Amino acid sequence: MSENVVRFIITRQDDPDSSPYEEEFHVPYRQNMNVISALMEIRRNPVNSKGETSTPVAWEMNCLEEVCGACSMVINGKPRQSCTALVDQLEQPIRLEPMKTFPVVRDLVIDRSRMFDSLKKVKAWIPIDGTYDLGPGPRMAESKRQWAYELSKCMTCGVCLEACPNVNSKSEFIGPAPLSQVRLFNAHPTGEMNKEERLQAIMGDGGLANCGNSQNCVQSCPKGIPLTTSIAALNRSATLQSFKNFFGSTN
Repeated sequence: MSENVVRFIITRQDDPDSSPYEEEFHVPYRQNMNVISALMEIRRNPVNSKGETSTPVAWEMNCLEEVCGACSMVINGKPRQSCTALVDQLEQPIRLEPMKTFPVVRDLVIDRSRMFDSLKKVKAWIPIDGTYDLGPGPRMAESKRQWAYELSKCMTCGVCLEACPNVNSKSEFIGPAPLSQVRLFNAHPTGEMNKEERLQAIMGDGGLANCGNSQNCVQSCPKGIPLTTSIAALNRSATLQSFKNFFGSTN
């Protein structure tokens, strides 16, 4: 094997109902090459290692600078962003697989609806009408703004859900990313108006009680978001909310 060739073994699947299979491709080496550029080369010339003409590999991408979260996949057994996965730093053959937590659409393309539905469940947004000018909103304390900014870096890439052993087809657990967003929007001066509603959403099935505290999420997050810190803080908030529910307090 020439040193100027990079070996890729890619787990492929023709459609959601078909069986997965592996296919190997050899890509000409270039300095500073990332996984995305290799996939682009395979798309340009879809010939496998046996010299057979194949179909272009399907995958998702957008920003190419680890901001959009679309290009998540399992690379050499680790869920991560393929745009920042440099070939020079990966052991060959480089194995590419779709994230198993989500249903496969085709090849490396997955359906992340599970995560987006969870964000809807916890109302992960600031509900402002927007039809008229409300003027400047309430100011946020700088100390709170700093840690809230760290939580806002979430790009819904799904890597933390893939790494979490409690997020699977047999569990309703919404996962670390939606939980962290609850903390983010509950900390917002305007978002706080819906704080109780969000807490109630995560106190039921699929919420905080399903977290096994494996801490895989915080170790795998490409943005270094303190996910376990958020979950710990939410446990405290949920406990206080349960007391309010029991005693009927509105304060």
